[in-house]
Amino acid sequence: MEHLWMVMVDAAAILLLTFGLYFRRHHRRDLVTAFVVVNIGVFAVAAVLSSLEIGIGVGLGLFGVLSIIRLRSSEISQHEVAYYFASLAIGLIAGFDGIDPVLGVALIALILLAVALVDSRKVLGRSRQQTLRLDGADLDLDTVRARLEPLIGAPVRSVSITRVDLVDDTMTVNVRWSDARPRDLRTEADLAGPSAAEHPVAEGLERRA
Repeated sequence: MEHLWMVMVDAAAILLLTFGLYFRRHHRRDLVTAFVVVNIGVFAVAAVLSSLEIGIGVGLGLFGVLSIIRLRSSEISQHEVAYYFASLAIGLIAGFDGIDPVLGVALIALILLAVALVDSRKVLGRSRQQTLRLDGADLDLDTVRARLEPLIGAPVRSVSITRVDLVDDTMTVNVRWSDARPRDLRTEADLAGPSAAEHPVAEGLERRA
């Protein structure tokens, strides 16, 4: 009965993690399948191992091997690695019979709460990061920052040059900045850009007329 209870807890937790948190925020269907299958697989293996007389080192070794799994067929970001780790941890905690059910549920709830808070737009929603390719190979970071800020429309917090191509005279930079206002507070005029009367070319034509 106790094991059946943890099966239900694990199922509810992984559904909340994948559909309630990840898919609703990031909309990547293939990783939803990966998170669910990994969780169920780890839960099944942990349940089998907990019924056998093996040392705890075997379980920790299994968790270490599973925690470094990376899909080389497609690139995944760091926050998706965190979701992988969360699905692994939830399956492992729920699968072991030796853990107290109350403690197991509390730990699973703690993992879900941590993911919900850290990956929330209300916490880090204004933080932006983008990799850009710029014309002109310039290694002066102050000059690069001065070029990027008018393009982004916000002060640049951090910029790093990741690649320089002297043949094509281009460079790739990784830039991080913070929006002054949330996206939902921007007006239609902000999204549409400057009007025709505010454009420098239009202003010059008006003066000539």
